Amino acid sequence: MNKRIGITMLLLALAGCAGKDGLQRTEIETTADGTSTADSVGDYKIALANRIVQVNSTKVYIGRPQALLRSVVVVKYVVDANGSLLRSEIMRSNRDRTTEATALSTLRSTAPFPKPASSLLRHGRLELMETWLFNNDGRFQLRTIAEAQMDE
Repeated sequence: MNKRIGITMLLLALAGCAGKDGLQRTEIETTADGTSTADSVGDYKIALANRIVQVNSTKVYIGRPQALLRSVVVVKYVVDANGSLLRSEIMRSNRDRTTEATALSTLRSTAPFPKPASSLLRHGRLELMETWLFNNDGRFQLRTIAEAQMDE
């Protein structure tokens, strides 16, 4: 039975639907020229988090993150008006090189992103931060759309 629930939750996650796992999901809606319809930085960040999860689904943990995480990696990144990833850097980590590499590679593999709305840009760019929460098995969730961690 648990296996069936796990498979169902994975299918819901891959389909981009709201599921019992509690992850927030929104479709990435864009205009004909590929500009995101998100009208706030928060909504754009949720859309990007969902896209990162979708593109890197085999590396994503479904369900509540464990109480004591293996690693927490905070990445600051910059997206230009065309949705290109201009740069990314680790802002916080426990120096676990494997999880740092996973965070950066999953971000890079998802780019280019939908173009941010011009109202979100500052000097033609949008600076964002995201937190990767890693379980012991090396799979992650993104804090923007993650469930609360398990209790100890």
